[in-house]
Amino acid sequence: MTRVKGGNVAKNRRRKVLKQAKGYFGSKHRLFKTAQEQTFHSGVYAFRDRRTNKRNFRKLWITRINAACRENEISYSKFINGLTKAGVLIDRKMLSTIAIDDPAAFASLVVTAKAALEGKVVKVEKKATALKSETKKSEEKKTVDYSKMTVAELKEAAKEKGIEGATSMKKAELIEVLSK
Repeated sequence: MTRVKGGNVAKNRRRKVLKQAKGYFGSKHRLFKTAQEQTFHSGVYAFRDRRTNKRNFRKLWITRINAACRENEISYSKFINGLTKAGVLIDRKMLSTIAIDDPAAFASLVVTAKAALEGKVVKVEKKATALKSETKKSEEKKTVDYSKMTVAELKEAAKEKGIEGATSMKKAELIEVLSK
């Protein structure tokens, strides 16, 4: 049987594997066969550890929240239960950030949780709707740069403002009409 070397294709494939194995210890970055085995294992470890990482961060956040809760004289489980009863939807990552950066805000969340545990009704939804209306007003006040918009977007904006005859206008005319 004749010998087949593979040529450039095999060389490029091996070079790619050795490039991926760069920085590995010993023969794992020098020899193709061991480098290939190690890159396969590395992929398995990376896949596994991406999931493990999520668990580890959740543990860290819970530990931080628990420490801040203990300072405010409430247990972690009661705090989380109180927040759910109050209708406060903040994830653990944000809670841990608040606990570290802004202890006063975290203390107010603890007060909300304690009130919800005692059965007092906390009006969180009104605050949320008030915040939404404030953000809408602030968005409307922002000046829009019409020169960066496409003609289709300009026509859509003109339609929203109720400008008639915008479909037959050119871009310069649309910008002039909308910026008034």
